Amino acid sequence: MSSEPSAPEWSPGASCPRHAEVTAMVLFGATGDLTRRKLIPAIYSLTADGLLPCGLPIVSVGRRVANREELLDEFRRAAAEGARVRPLRPEVWEAMAESILYVRGELDDPGTYAEVSRVLAEADGQRPRPLNRLFYLAIPPHYFEPVLDNLSLGGLAAENHGREGWPRIVVEKPFGKDLTTARALNAHLAAMFDESQIFRMDHYLGKETVQNILVLRFANSIFEPIWNQNYISGVQITMAETVGLEGRGQYFDKSGMLRDVVQNHVLELLSLVAMEPPASMDADAVRDEKAKAIRAVRRLSREQVAQDTVRAQYSAGSVAGEKVPGYLEEPGVAAASQTETYAALRLYIDNWRWASVPFCIRAGKRLPRRVTEIAIRFKRAPHLVFGGETSRVEPNTLILRIQPDEGINLCFSAKQPGPGLNIRPVPMEFHFADTFKGEPPEAYERLILDALLGDGTLFARADSIESCWELVTPIVEAWADAAVPMGAYEAGSWGPPAADALVAPAEGWREPAATDRRSPCEEVR
Repeated sequence: MSSEPSAPEWSPGASCPRHAEVTAMVLFGATGDLTRRKLIPAIYSLTADGLLPCGLPIVSVGRRVANREELLDEFRRAAAEGARVRPLRPEVWEAMAESILYVRGELDDPGTYAEVSRVLAEADGQRPRPLNRLFYLAIPPHYFEPVLDNLSLGGLAAENHGREGWPRIVVEKPFGKDLTTARALNAHLAAMFDESQIFRMDHYLGKETVQNILVLRFANSIFEPIWNQNYISGVQITMAETVGLEGRGQYFDKSGMLRDVVQNHVLELLSLVAMEPPASMDADAVRDEKAKAIRAVRRLSREQVAQDTVRAQYSAGSVAGEKVPGYLEEPGVAAASQTETYAALRLYIDNWRWASVPFCIRAGKRLPRRVTEIAIRFKRAPHLVFGGETSRVEPNTLILRIQPDEGINLCFSAKQPGPGLNIRPVPMEFHFADTFKGEPPEAYERLILDALLGDGTLFARADSIESCWELVTPIVEAWADAAVPMGAYEAGSWGPPAADALVAPAEGWREPAATDRRSPCEEVR
């Protein structure tokens, strides 16, 4: 184990934006892929924007990199290639690099934590009062337990032991692999931290369009009065990826699309669409309503799982003109794997607002386009007076594009210019990049800053995590017992034919437009 150099000296004249307190970040998994791709670029962009707490020491804990100089080289490349704020500004990088410390050691070795404690004590000694501590677990889930145990044994996360300052912890998904393991993880965290100090990271909640769902609903009086079963015929949530496994075969083959994406990302989106208005934007008020929405989702019996869910694996095909292998041919995948790369569910919410409205959700790999969107389809007009043109009058659809090309579109009917009464669907469009003239902050930027500020609004709470697993675990178990046969779909297609039965035949699945700004109303059936 090694550490170097000392933490930078505290400047009493420095000011901290948004009243953020001076905090030490202890980053477990500092030499891992997530840190390189997301965390360091986000931290650099926050530093460049002047939004981080002043003099933020980053105690980086890892084992792959030999020394601090090598680590800084990797971090610098990561910031230069992945940060929102580019090109890299030398003065910003140097200021950030001075605060980066390195502890090399194994995550299950108590000696690693003794060294972390020494480095933190040294940083404390250079300030008028002890630093707050934010522990970030950017590590595989099998390390959660040894890291938590060693933090507890070393007193690193305690608010007593004669020190001041708060501890907080950020935990990356997955939060368990079923209801039992999720409850065990929550209990482990609760033994060391108050719920207000636990930040379960789901980066989708930091995306601008996700945050804007609440603003769209509750800051615009034209939407909320019709946001219910009287006017909405159905909701579709699509999370499509063009990529395959990207070297994650061994991990994904033990997880699958239902656990890896639906249980967290997709159900979080569903809860924001379905929740009741909160009393305020206080973190617990918002999360209370989200938790109620998830609890109201009808749990599926084994028979309902067979009727209302579809699973499938991609076979060889072509994506964006490139031939790709089938799932069973991917490295790290078992020859007889029964892990789904596509999952589709039809869910119902048992409350007055959403009674009888189907929420159809799907997530898959090797689909034609990378896109995440929510499509809210309104009921047809009760009486149409346009004669033969009636069949061309499409129901209104509100489309929330989460990624890419973040924005909101409303499709409505209009008369096409000319002598006849030709009715066509047309869009009203809002694109973040066009309206606000710039690239929105990355999700990790917002979420890291919120964790430092103690704002849990955009983080998952224990009860919501467990409610999601209560919903998903029976499906996992039924699929494991082959209650739903494993389907197949060609890579580059929109999924297996069996998924069509989950949506109304007259509507079909919405196939999102490409990112060339083609009208979102021009759906490919």
